[in-house]
Amino acid sequence: MSNQPEEFNWDAVEEKGFGKQYSKEDRDRMAEMYENTLNEINEKEVVTGRVVGMNNKDVILNIGFKSDGLVPVSEFRDLDLKVGDEVEVYIEDQEDAQGQLILSRRKARIVKAWENIQRGYEEDLVIEGVVKRRTKGGLIVDIYGVEAFLPGSQIDVKPIRDFDVYVGKKMEIKVIKINYANDNVVVSHKVLIEKDLEKQKAEILNNLEKGQVLEGTIKNMTNFGVFIDLGGVDGLLHITDISWGRISHPEEVLQLDQKVNVVVLDFDDDKRRISLGMKQLTPHPWDSLPEEIQVGSKVKGRIVNVADYGAFLEIVPGVEGLIHVSEMSWSQHLRNPQDFINVGDELEAVILTLDREERKMSLGIKQLTEDPWTKSDILTKYAVGTRHTGVVRNLTNFGLFLELEEGIDGLVHVSDLSWTKKVKHPSEFTKVGDNLDVVVLELDVENRRLALGHKQLEENPWDTFETIFEVGSVHRGTILTRNDKGATIELPYGIEGFAPSKHLQKEEGSQAEVGEALDFRVLEFSKDDKRILLSHTNTYGEAAKRSEKKKDKPSKPSSAKTEKASNESATSTLGDLAALSQLREQMEQNDSDSE
Repeated sequence: MSNQPEEFNWDAVEEKGFGKQYSKEDRDRMAEMYENTLNEINEKEVVTGRVVGMNNKDVILNIGFKSDGLVPVSEFRDLDLKVGDEVEVYIEDQEDAQGQLILSRRKARIVKAWENIQRGYEEDLVIEGVVKRRTKGGLIVDIYGVEAFLPGSQIDVKPIRDFDVYVGKKMEIKVIKINYANDNVVVSHKVLIEKDLEKQKAEILNNLEKGQVLEGTIKNMTNFGVFIDLGGVDGLLHITDISWGRISHPEEVLQLDQKVNVVVLDFDDDKRRISLGMKQLTPHPWDSLPEEIQVGSKVKGRIVNVADYGAFLEIVPGVEGLIHVSEMSWSQHLRNPQDFINVGDELEAVILTLDREERKMSLGIKQLTEDPWTKSDILTKYAVGTRHTGVVRNLTNFGLFLELEEGIDGLVHVSDLSWTKKVKHPSEFTKVGDNLDVVVLELDVENRRLALGHKQLEENPWDTFETIFEVGSVHRGTILTRNDKGATIELPYGIEGFAPSKHLQKEEGSQAEVGEALDFRVLEFSKDDKRILLSHTNTYGEAAKRSEKKKDKPSKPSSAKTEKASNESATSTLGDLAALSQLREQMEQNDSDSE
């Protein structure tokens, strides 16, 4: 037997072709067996593939399809990939123009991420993310490769002032909102904390008692107080309960995130409001006020408040005294303490009253200086007849008050302002703030009263006017004002007279008007009442003749020189008091010569 192999007939194969030995039924059966080894895949879905090859550009994946797919190596940078590993990929196209299966791991991760986000939202799952960066109003968190927005208000139950501390850190969150139109996801970390805090709140509120001392953290500050986190429940520490002393804002003594001990002052179970105090943990300053502080003691302090009625001086934190406006100066014309005292000023004062039980104290500043009415030289300095200059402080219907020095005021009656003018109100003569020269008319130290006069600085001109404006004499005058009763006439030397309406008729029958200068005859002269009654009508006609005839009758002896001076003055024009004084001196000299 020969062991040589039987020769193969290649001609027979070439004649029949490759596979021609199989019948159609055999080929169909084998094709069906091959198709059953392949997976049925659909485009736009995620499948699992196995790495079967790699090069510098692509990764070859077998997903059980009739052909393998290619994925760029760049999509696997986050993995240490090797042959045989399984990864999830997204089927973009079963067959492109080159007949190649197109896959994407990046899109597979996006699709899978959104599926996980949707499941987390629907099932209220806790998801772990990484804070990538801060943005306006919050943080950007990476969850499953998708960027989600974490609002600042959803980071924690307490306000967050520095978002940067969370960047780069892992954080557990929950999906609270999905906007499919914009592919936006909103997450929250706060909801995880709130659930834990609910149990703590309930426990704190159940065990809460007035007077209980707790430790808390300052959560927020306002101008009226601070909110303190007591471990899940907030309490309000009002600004008035922070310190025994006055403060204008909590930030003067406290800081955000500071841990403090507080006492429970009151709480409301229904509204969950808790009032806290901090100053109550220390003794009241009034209880430790030194015994040597008594009425009459001098104390130093700082002005903490200024009101219309006075100012409050803080001697030590929590101990204040009121300086009433009347105790700030010996002057009686203070209007507002804020004009010369400001918050923050350091002052010295004298204790006027002290009540330790009621915790009240009144203080005075003016007591640091001597009362001007008790000075030893008051009787000589302001003796009757002495002259002074003061400042007009107040005007009234009956006169004005003049301050000669701090605490020394005097009244100038309206009748003592001018010899010649009828002043109805002091505002016609002067104004507040003006300087005015006066003479002392009366001094009453016991009652602290000082009567002053301004017109008394000059000699009374009415003594001289009596010899000039004799009854029956005629003088040129100008009508200043007029009413139904008559008119006020300005005569020479600035003196004024009055003419009744029936004495204002002119010779042609018309009535004299304001501004006209006419001759007027003196009908009546009263030095005591400072009153001169005039008539224009009596300067002409029968009335003038009767007046002249009456005038010719001697009423009293007078020298020729005096009569001459009197007649000259009857036609004199408006002069001043200096000329009047000179005229009187001339008249007195003439009377002396006649004797």
